[in-house]
Amino acid sequence: MFVLAGCEIGGVEIPSMITTIISYVVTGIKIGVPVLLVIFGMMDLGKSVMSSKEDEIKKAQTTFFKRLLAAAFVFFVITIVQFLVGVLDSAGKKDGQTTGATTCLKEIF
Repeated sequence: MFVLAGCEIGGVEIPSMITTIISYVVTGIKIGVPVLLVIFGMMDLGKSVMSSKEDEIKKAQTTFFKRLLAAAFVFFVITIVQFLVGVLDSAGKKDGQTTGATTCLKEIF
């Protein structure tokens, strides 16, 4: 188990336990979303092919495509959050110093 050092954002110390939990959740999302997409896609398409009905195969393909889009959105939320925090952190500079949010995010992710 790895423990991250506590982050400081805007002078407020965030405990290391919280950063560690966030890191585990993000890692779980990065691994779990593609695995679940493959498993559910195989199950849906396998059922529809076994039934050998054309309309069920089309429906399963549509469902898989929707899940693929949702999984891509969930997977890239982390990148979007990093970008937004970076933009906001650079906009909130005081005398050339940032709030430390970008450094904390790099440590967590």
